[in-house]
Amino acid sequence: MSQISLTFPDGNIRSYASGVTAAEVALSIAPSLAKAAISAQLDGAHWDLQWPITHDAAISLNTLKDEAAALELIRHDCAHIMARAVQDIWPDVKVTIGPVRDYGWFYDFDRADPFTPEDLGAIGARMKQIINARDPVKTEVWDRARAIAYYEQRGEPFKLELIARIPEGEDLKAHMTMLEEAAKRDHRKIGREMELFHLQEEAPGMVFWHPNGWTIYRQLEDYMRGRQRQAGYREIKTPQVVDRVLWEKSGHWEAYRENMFIVEVDEDGAKEKRINALKPMNCPCHVQVFNQGLKSYRDLPLRLAEFGSCHRYESSGSMHGLMRVRGFTQDDAHIFCTEDQIGAECADFIALLSSVYKDLGFEKFDIKLSTRPDVRVGSDEVWDKAESALKTAIESLGLPYQVNEGDGAFYGPKLDFKLTDAIGREWQCGTFQADFNLPNRLDAEFVGEDGAKHRPVMLHRAILGSFERFIGILIENYAGKLPFWLAPRQVVVASIVSDADPFVDEIVAELRRAGVRAEADTRNEKINYKVREHSVGRVPVILAIGMKEVEDRTVSVRRLGDTKVEILTLAQAIATFGLEALPPQH
Repeated sequence: MSQISLTFPDGNIRSYASGVTAAEVALSIAPSLAKAAISAQLDGAHWDLQWPITHDAAISLNTLKDEAAALELIRHDCAHIMARAVQDIWPDVKVTIGPVRDYGWFYDFDRADPFTPEDLGAIGARMKQIINARDPVKTEVWDRARAIAYYEQRGEPFKLELIARIPEGEDLKAHMTMLEEAAKRDHRKIGREMELFHLQEEAPGMVFWHPNGWTIYRQLEDYMRGRQRQAGYREIKTPQVVDRVLWEKSGHWEAYRENMFIVEVDEDGAKEKRINALKPMNCPCHVQVFNQGLKSYRDLPLRLAEFGSCHRYESSGSMHGLMRVRGFTQDDAHIFCTEDQIGAECADFIALLSSVYKDLGFEKFDIKLSTRPDVRVGSDEVWDKAESALKTAIESLGLPYQVNEGDGAFYGPKLDFKLTDAIGREWQCGTFQADFNLPNRLDAEFVGEDGAKHRPVMLHRAILGSFERFIGILIENYAGKLPFWLAPRQVVVASIVSDADPFVDEIVAELRRAGVRAEADTRNEKINYKVREHSVGRVPVILAIGMKEVEDRTVSVRRLGDTKVEILTLAQAIATFGLEALPPQH
């Protein structure tokens, strides 16, 4: 039988027979560990204790002391137990999926009548009975035919729908590999390892950015600010809290109120409280800026950009790390223009979006034209005009697109841009929306060439969308190994012996003067320990400094993911990393 090598977190390597399970690995170390183990991680991805291991890998064994791993596993189990409890009580109820979230878990059910508070009590009691029965739990891998037959026999249409999403004939191993790769890239896991951010129950859906994560955020913001400035955008800043009167005029109060955070304040002398809302989007406020002062057709197109902080009340079950939050910032902009300028503005926007995505590592994106939804403002005539304008603009560029019927914003149709990441997943980020309604509702106007007053068209656009979500996408696309210019910690200069510390400090100072985010590691630890620790933290470059480097005034360069070591003079290192630290130039 062939042998495999497993590497443990402390760097120790052990050999096992191919096919060994994680449970058997735990037992080989200590019976107490085998009893305490709840799961494993193989190359950073979740691994069941009973799954066979057939290749060399890095392994770690989780117990209840590993809080993050234990909590996720407990929540996952609880979701399944809840689904079982519901169907034990109401056998006719159908289930879909029950994913784990940052603040717990949920399961979607199809039931004729809504659940009541009394039902929840019954569900909880049945869950306790299931848990106390201590039935054995194990994971099994079934082929497609067996899974379909099982759920057909149980009358579970939603489970069959999930299976149908996996294309016929797709290799199960390849699919599992993709899922494992996605688990390795989970931005929440990598965020902990790189010390980027955290979320907590006292502020659900709001991000606590740590220094490393905030560095990524600011680098991305500075890059986008420069790109937009070059493209003729003028940056503004608008209020966070706005009176309901504006939201009523814009149509948001009627169409979007359930997703808004309401703020009530006692005004001096007023009989009633004044009702305000945290802005869920920036558009009405941008119209207020446009409306200040008389505008001429010569002022158009006027491109107003804002890194606008917004708040939306997302349901607790829908929140997921950085991907869906309640507080976020958009690279938002609104272009006020004439109907004749829509095509040119659309073309310029797509060119800018394509260039930005390429700079950030995304070569491929798809376009979808989303048309009028059932709940909307404005007449059909206005919607006909807006949809036709976008369709004409995209077709004039010769770009392929798909029509997404009924998925437009309540105020206008839109183009949605979906980029593809390193493992083939699609993410909807950019958007370009033609709005003939909001300028009319909020009395925006300009003086035309004929001397009369006209309504401008308002083009809503974003490239990254939510900064929070896009950073989550970047982390997963690069598996945390961000491009050098975006990496929060670009270079760590690590001493091999304490006598090298003064040279380490000199190197760090020189790198910082060159614009490199550099730091020293002069701890009394072995160099291999330092290299391993900073590699887990995804530091792109580690410079190892011993007495030979001190004498020669050189540095030993170790790049993340590269086994070879490069020797550079100090001057070469400063020039090389100073250049790499610059964002993409245009």
